[in-house]
Amino acid sequence: MSVIVTDHGFAPDDWTAGYTPLQNHPSDEAGRGLSLDVPSDADPAELADRLAGVQMIRVDFPSFSDGRGFTIAQQLRRQGYGGRLRARGHVIADQYAMARRAGFDEVEIDDDLAARQPESQWLARADWRAHDYQSRLRG
Repeated sequence: MSVIVTDHGFAPDDWTAGYTPLQNHPSDEAGRGLSLDVPSDADPAELADRLAGVQMIRVDFPSFSDGRGFTIAQQLRRQGYGGRLRARGHVIADQYAMARRAGFDEVEIDDDLAARQPESQWLARADWRAHDYQSRLRG
């Protein structure tokens, strides 16, 4: 099972359409799925022409120390992707504010991580706009 983390805390996964792995996602319009699973080593520039009709993109975080997913999210948003963007995998509560600032709407974690880092730890970072070190330095 998975737990979805949003600014309001833990929630069940409401996405039921499944995911198409990037390598199986057609480059032309015909046959494209509603959702896309993107590995952490994907090049967002190569995705730009393949995003039409994609409502959900889930970016993999194979380890909490692998920050490439943050860059992918930021570049997808700069390219104009306006659908749901989800970080999946080894994202920890301390990284939640960064994930939101990078452009993610939500984070998908497994039950084990949710048990080790309960909802209260995630909610402590839910006001992600306030957890900006640059604002603190300037203030």
